[in-house]
Amino acid sequence: MSEDNEIKEQPIASQKMDWKKLISHKWVVRNIPFFLFLTLMAVLYIYNGHYADKLVLKINTTEKQIKELQYEYKTIKSDVIFRSKASELIKAVEPLGLKELTEPPVLLDGAVNK
Repeated sequence: MSEDNEIKEQPIASQKMDWKKLISHKWVVRNIPFFLFLTLMAVLYIYNGHYADKLVLKINTTEKQIKELQYEYKTIKSDVIFRSKASELIKAVEPLGLKELTEPPVLLDGAVNK
């Protein structure tokens, strides 16, 4: 029984040694370009996340401004339509002494080309 335990423990010790051999100074130096690539990819990933957040914030701000401008447009348009009614025009020009015509305008003979 004790011999079986010793046999089972030996492969575990040899596996630890294999990992130590794999992660040696030479292995690290050989893989520096790969580590630099991974670092670059991590930086680009972080930058992309920040850029996306800024873009979403800018889009939301623009949408709010568009809604405000739409509300302002609708308000001004309804005001213009209301003021362009005939009854409102009459009220607006009354202080100037202008009145609505009650009879059709008279055509002058010289003004009409025959």
